[in-house]
Amino acid sequence: MFVTIKCEELDEFTGMNEIDTLNQSILRGGDKFWVFYSFNPPKSKNAWVNYEATNPRPDKIVHTSCYLDVPQNWLGPQFLIEAETCKIQNYKKYLHEFIGKAIGTGGNVFENVEEKTITDEMINGFKTIRHGIDFGFAVDAFAYVQGAYDGKYNDLYLFDEVYQIKLTNELAAKKIKPKLMRYEYSVIMADSAEPKSIVTLRNLGLNVYGAKKGPDSVNYGMKWLQSLNHIYIDRRKCPNTYKEFVNYEYERNKDDEFISAYPDKNNHTIDACRYAFINDMPVRNKNNFW
Repeated sequence: MFVTIKCEELDEFTGMNEIDTLNQSILRGGDKFWVFYSFNPPKSKNAWVNYEATNPRPDKIVHTSCYLDVPQNWLGPQFLIEAETCKIQNYKKYLHEFIGKAIGTGGNVFENVEEKTITDEMINGFKTIRHGIDFGFAVDAFAYVQGAYDGKYNDLYLFDEVYQIKLTNELAAKKIKPKLMRYEYSVIMADSAEPKSIVTLRNLGLNVYGAKKGPDSVNYGMKWLQSLNHIYIDRRKCPNTYKEFVNYEYERNKDDEFISAYPDKNNHTIDACRYAFINDMPVRNKNNFW
């Protein structure tokens, strides 16, 4: 049996969990299924539909189209006049409303993130591999990130992670150790606010040290990450790292306007990166940083 399902206005759903629940009820008993999702991309690059559209799956085909792809007589002269007027007067609005581009809300903290397949050959070519940990448990995820900094081109490469809620230090150590086997010696920089967890991981055989925090160290580390030419993330190996970096936006005030402040949520891999690459940042004051 051949089954076809089509979901219009996908962006009106609350998220992928709602779609998954729907599919689990419908995609039963058939020999072959075609599932079509259609939507006009929201402005925000971080909208869940924009993210899922590029989320890799071997059985997915993504097609994009706009008014330029159909015969003009389908649209009528007035539509074309409106489109051209908008193109001249407000090009960003034109890109979003007529071309269907996710132009962003203007609140993205990191505009330098790019998805990139990072091969073993590339990893073997890096001089130094960095490791970072941000602790979490009940609500916040435990996050371990592995990557390398290319100082010549001012680029960051992120290519491995551990990311899990309610992950004990013992289980975290078991997950991290296999990721260190290819390296002769690995130092892991972690949040110094949890000395007990650092000692536990050291007793479990990991070379973990607390990243020393100086005044305004969060802001300094964030500015350094923003100053990089590229933050390359292997999305298949680091799905949570990629999601956090591309979704991270500035705080909003009571009027829903962006302000120059970093929200302390959904930033666990970002914090792990700040700790991991603390020795690659220009040192303002050696007493402030590890």
